[in-house]
Amino acid sequence: MNGYGGRLLFVDLGSGAVRIEPLSARTARAYLGGNGLAARLLYDHVPAGTDPFAPGNAVVFGVGPVTDTTVPGNSRACVATRSPLTGLFFDSTFGGRFPATLKRTGFDAVLITGRAAAPSYLAITEHGAEIKPAAHLWGRSTRETVQALGAAEGAEADAIAIGPAGEQRVRFAALAHYWKNREGVAGRGGIGAVLGAKNMKAVVVRGARKTDVADPAGLRSLIDETREPLKKGTQALSTYGTPFLVGPINALGALGSYNLKQEVFAEARAVGGEEMKARYHDRDTTCLKCPVACGKQYAIPSGEFAGRRAKMPEYETVFALGPMLGLADPEALIVANDLCDLLGMDTISMGVTLAFVCEALERGWLTKADVGVPFGWGDGRGMLALVEQTARREGFGARLAEGAWRLAESVHPEGTKLVYAVKRLELPAHSARALKGLSIGYATATRGGSHHDTRPTPQYAPSFDRRGTAGKPLFAARSQHFTAVGDSLVLCRFTAERGFGLFVEEPYARMLRAVTGWDVTVEELERAGERIVNLERLFNVREGVRRAQDTLPWRVMHEPIPDGPSAGMHCPPAELSAMLDEYYALRGWDADGVPTPGRLAALGLSA
Repeated sequence: MNGYGGRLLFVDLGSGAVRIEPLSARTARAYLGGNGLAARLLYDHVPAGTDPFAPGNAVVFGVGPVTDTTVPGNSRACVATRSPLTGLFFDSTFGGRFPATLKRTGFDAVLITGRAAAPSYLAITEHGAEIKPAAHLWGRSTRETVQALGAAEGAEADAIAIGPAGEQRVRFAALAHYWKNREGVAGRGGIGAVLGAKNMKAVVVRGARKTDVADPAGLRSLIDETREPLKKGTQALSTYGTPFLVGPINALGALGSYNLKQEVFAEARAVGGEEMKARYHDRDTTCLKCPVACGKQYAIPSGEFAGRRAKMPEYETVFALGPMLGLADPEALIVANDLCDLLGMDTISMGVTLAFVCEALERGWLTKADVGVPFGWGDGRGMLALVEQTARREGFGARLAEGAWRLAESVHPEGTKLVYAVKRLELPAHSARALKGLSIGYATATRGGSHHDTRPTPQYAPSFDRRGTAGKPLFAARSQHFTAVGDSLVLCRFTAERGFGLFVEEPYARMLRAVTGWDVTVEELERAGERIVNLERLFNVREGVRRAQDTLPWRVMHEPIPDGPSAGMHCPPAELSAMLDEYYALRGWDADGVPTPGRLAALGLSA
């Protein structure tokens, strides 16, 4: 099969059993790869009600047909599980070299279940997998682990690892992969904690299989046509990385600050991409064979953290650990981001959880004695101490490790009203109040508070009406199809949006035709995205999700933005309810948000 290895790998860590199954062309065409295959495998192999930390939960690593081809931004992989933070389907993508190396093993997806008897890592080759001891790696950082495994398994091998946070089952524990100076982090949803519960420290891949492409000339022609728009569209990313967004989004009045009490941050310039590049830029970094080089390595030249070199904090991290905490200290931000990567934690969940703590302290719902270290708005040193405590579940960190929603429930009867989260997933930096497409998008997203389901990018265009609700349910549905397709191909969101388009349109069909040789149309690809979204919804419905869970943070629905260019914007309950009615009707779901048998049958699915 062109574009595919044609094999699935199943590993039971408890029994040690390893088996290989073929991937049929029919399944590949229906679900594409990556995200789609992961959704299919998890729905089929994880029974309803399975505790995320139980041996019966599974973790799926997957690649897609464009992985390890010449398509820009192709070195992406998807990892998915039932999330310990949300209790729902969750997938995350990451870059570096690991995705291409996984593809070279000849396995399109790897499903890992069970629990190893002792700390272990999984070594995957073209011939299968072997469970190896990792007691000597337990407690070590993600980077130390990856480096040690590279030395043990050889230069052609790649690893992705959990840190102490995953070992301690922090509910937003992440995985990190290092290649040269590039980090690939699967950050959100607590997938690292699920691996920790399985006693699985890392996954290592090594292979040399090549991906066959049906029409190399046709693929080359498509890439040549998109080269200039890709270069132009990613110029700011190549120059500054994602923090270039801080300035324009703050100017729009849409940069959440002080736990969303404001959406304008007076000191935004200090943590924006331009200022950070001028002060700290050391070198550009890139995923395998990508022309964009959106990654940056920073170096702190002087002061308390002099000599520290670390990955640039992404825009979402800047938001969560900066403005949301009232913090304008770029060096504390750089160090906190590095700590989260090394310890293996999601920076968005960490920052938004700490933002709740700041406001709870301000209101007297928490005391300094509760927290145990000096902390409050703008306190970088306290933030760093709490990040370390969280990863090891020490002191107040044991409560932070549960995430903002569970912490808030334990703090005050009305605590969850201050939490910026949907379906218990803390929201990122794209405003649920100032962007109405994200109001309905966040509420209906499979993952909850994720900007990778409904995309913010089109909503920043001057021609897009970000204030009105007209057309927003259709926009959210189409955007969700687009992200499902992109995460199944698996393709970098930056190169996809800026090179091939913001929705599922002809360039993506051309891409898949050239790689696979199938006679794929835009309509078929759109239906594939819809099929994947519906399958994810079925997984979540099985776990109790209905209309009541398709909601927004209390502050988003009841407190208008107080000042700035977006003053007055919010999404009141009646407005959200009307958008949900329209969204469900478009999807062919019933009034409670459950896919109807007729719609499922039309998509080749069944409940």
